[in-house]
Amino acid sequence: MKLTTLRTASGTVAARVDGVKAVELTGFTDVADLLRRGDLTAVAGATGPEHDLATADLAPVVTTPGKIVCVGLNYRNHILEMGRELPEYPTLFTKFPESLIGPREPIQVPPESDKIDWEGELAVVVGKSVRRADAAQAEAAIAGYTIMNDITMRDYQYRSPQWFQGKAWESSTPLGPVLVTPDELPADAELVTRLDGEEMQRTRIDDLVFDAVALVRYISTIFTLNPGDVIATGTPGGVGHARKPGRYISPGQTVSVSIDGIGEVVNVAVAENVAGAAEKSPATVGA
Repeated sequence: MKLTTLRTASGTVAARVDGVKAVELTGFTDVADLLRRGDLTAVAGATGPEHDLATADLAPVVTTPGKIVCVGLNYRNHILEMGRELPEYPTLFTKFPESLIGPREPIQVPPESDKIDWEGELAVVVGKSVRRADAAQAEAAIAGYTIMNDITMRDYQYRSPQWFQGKAWESSTPLGPVLVTPDELPADAELVTRLDGEEMQRTRIDDLVFDAVALVRYISTIFTLNPGDVIATGTPGGVGHARKPGRYISPGQTVSVSIDGIGEVVNVAVAENVAGAAEKSPATVGA
């Protein structure tokens, strides 16, 4: 099964993908809401308003994650290109929901950074609450998979040993276009990232040091994972920062990430309208 989240005139709504159509699942505001309140089998035959998937306004497939946990240095080829040794334990950092954008929305390029990098990633969406999961429990807790582009402001990332400040910029992280249940993701699926059509990354998702089950086990040891939580599993080799000279995303460029069985996120980078954002800030109202 494939699921997505649509923006409509009345708000966001979860939808089931049937071929080229997205069928609204009335009563569920996004895929996370569906996972928290429903059984996926119950919506397999549900009917509702239909939309052309190619032209529908797609929101982040999960708009209300309780947690977004990201994994760094988890593809063997990326670890080697960054000059590091294979890790004994996963490297973890977080994002906030404000970072997320839809699979076709513009990436906001902030004026504070000129080293904006792509990181195509396979993302796990949790479907059941688990704490200290064993392998079987971890596998059963995975509702499905989607695509994340973990856009990274490299200059901010390396201001300190902690990566968070380079990873969590607002309106920077595409997530989508759909969630596919585990049975629909090919084991040998390839992840491909392109910048203005030029291939930057191509790697099979089975090159992960810590796979999805291992990550659910490890992270759920630290805290409970709940339905709608997202785990980004890391990026393969080919990032711009590792190139000589480095290559980065500029306003006007298009960056895409595709994974076999899931689809593609395609986003244009645009200069952030800082003046417009300041006008909307609560701190400036009435000033």
